[in-house]
Amino acid sequence: MQKSFTDQMGNEILINFPPKRIVSIVPSQTEFLFDLGLDHEIIGLTKFCIHPIEKFAERTKVGGTKKLNIDLIKDLKPDLIIGNKEENTQSDIEELAEHFPVWMSDIFTLNDAMKTITQIGELVDREPEAAYLNHLISAGFNDLKTLALQNQIDKKVAYLIWRKPYMAAGKNTFINNVLIANGMTNVINHERYPTITLEKLKYLNPQLILLSSEPYPFAEKHIEEIQKAIPNVSIKLVDGEMFSWYGSRLVKAVQYFFEFQKELY
Repeated sequence: MQKSFTDQMGNEILINFPPKRIVSIVPSQTEFLFDLGLDHEIIGLTKFCIHPIEKFAERTKVGGTKKLNIDLIKDLKPDLIIGNKEENTQSDIEELAEHFPVWMSDIFTLNDAMKTITQIGELVDREPEAAYLNHLISAGFNDLKTLALQNQIDKKVAYLIWRKPYMAAGKNTFINNVLIANGMTNVINHERYPTITLEKLKYLNPQLILLSSEPYPFAEKHIEEIQKAIPNVSIKLVDGEMFSWYGSRLVKAVQYFFEFQKELY
């Protein structure tokens, strides 16, 4: 049967329900779809959709999130494509939407992420599984917020995602919302992902600089580089997936942040 859905950008799509041939073009949403038990339905994913790795190897790779192989996707004849406004390129999405139903998420907060879990659960006929994941995420992050308050965690932080030039996660990002949930205040006042110099970062005077493992793979040598420019700040390498992946990864992120918070006391 056919069923109508509206995505988070206000676009209405009509799909054969439940969908049997899904192409997922966002890594965190791909992991979530596998965790919903859609092993047979997912026929295509990006080269960055590496979790779970054993499922990744068996699927057709349709390019990168920002540069999709449109012809290959057309050959797969999907009955549903699931993407994200920030992660995918508008021109790619518009071209695909001329041929296939494309459902897009648009996520800035933990609440947005849980809403997306609910909506994708409805979209792929896995509502009970999605509701259970949301239960775990909601309970876990409520506990994290409570712990941060109890332990009076109140750290001024900067979260770097890129080098040459340095780029930071600013306000109005999912990362910023995760920082707040764990008792941290972002010193970057610009929205989205501004470029920043180490001189400016020093002026903003964070107590802690977090270096993400993705999209730029920060390493120990980069701690030394930044420490020379900002001698009195603490610098820490962090797992970028835990801070920026929405979907079922948030269940694993809860345990990660329980341990992370202990280092902030």
